[in-house]
Amino acid sequence: MAFRTSRPLRFGDCDPSGIAYFPSYLHHLVGVMEEFFGSLGFPWDAMIAKDRIGLPTVRLDLTFAYPGFHGDRLDFELAVRRVGRSSLDMQHRISAAGTLLWSADHRIVATSTDTHKSIPWPDALRAALERHVEATDA
Repeated sequence: MAFRTSRPLRFGDCDPSGIAYFPSYLHHLVGVMEEFFGSLGFPWDAMIAKDRIGLPTVRLDLTFAYPGFHGDRLDFELAVRRVGRSSLDMQHRISAAGTLLWSADHRIVATSTDTHKSIPWPDALRAALERHVEATDA
């Protein structure tokens, strides 16, 4: 049950030679995560403003396999690997035209935006996340 979405690689995402600038990839990745949580029924604007929940990244391991170029359509695949008490482990695979460009192992943690300390996932959000857990690749 991986979450999938696509985004264009625009001129502003690239260096002068037309190759994707890696910080732009991270900007896209945050947008994809926001879209994923929204698809679960937990939009980030409500989580932050109403529920006072933040989702900072605590670990991000990136592997670049092939360059992306201006005009590519980036296909994002987000797989939930593990739901902890307050953490979430995800694996991202990003490709263009069937070619893997980069991948990431990623951990975020639910925190209180008031105390900036970790908090347990709210029950409804935990249940939604657990419905998306996939086995890790062997």
